[in-house]
Amino acid sequence: MAAYEAFADVYDALMDDVDYDAWAAYYLALIRRQGVAAPKTLCDCACGTGSLSVRFAEQGLRVTGVDLSGEMLTRAQKKARERGVTAMFVEQDMRRLALPRPVDALVCGCDGVNYLLDDGQVVEFLRNAREALKPGGALAFDISSPYKLERVLGNGFFGEERDDVAYLWSNRFDTAARTVTMDLTFFVREADGRYRRFSEIHTQKAHDPDRLRQLLSENGFGDIHVFGDRTFEAPAQDALRVHIAATRE
Repeated sequence: MAAYEAFADVYDALMDDVDYDAWAAYYLALIRRQGVAAPKTLCDCACGTGSLSVRFAEQGLRVTGVDLSGEMLTRAQKKARERGVTAMFVEQDMRRLALPRPVDALVCGCDGVNYLLDDGQVVEFLRNAREALKPGGALAFDISSPYKLERVLGNGFFGEERDDVAYLWSNRFDTAARTVTMDLTFFVREADGRYRRFSEIHTQKAHDPDRLRQLLSENGFGDIHVFGDRTFEAPAQDALRVHIAATRE
């Protein structure tokens, strides 16, 4: 099964410990720090179920959310309606991002760039992200760090059981490719009390932040900064998440 199809049914329940308000506020601070003092338009790439998108919209931005999964976007649209905001959601591969008009800022949160598995895919995204931005526009994204993917997730096995959903999560880290393949099996309780089982496989790349900085510089971005998790300081060696911000030249 393709990633984020049936998973869309349980994604928000399993991400209920994420402080999206703080995450969105940090991204807006990053954008302003890049010189876009009063952004009016924003593209949220790999937006998933729209948890960040709706928060940006609540701040008065005109938001376009882009994701490869139609199932995730259906939930994003529902979330926007429930929160009383307007946002446009488009089913699109971020590597081939194409917007009707350039925006002030482009964000890609929660590991979207980790799903780009080689330099070629990263460059595809960066070139199209540049075209999607106004001159001087801000790009900000985050990655799960190489430390996290190799040392924390690595070849580990995880599991959790809740009232309505349980999952088993087995990882395999490929040292040569610098990728971790995550094999996830979910058990979701249906209305009649029986459990529905489904599986998905996800693969993420342990990107070197210095290499990403180089690719940004080679593809039309400047004023490039690398920060630790929701900080404005260089990431520690054992940082689990790294934020990168740049400006379209």
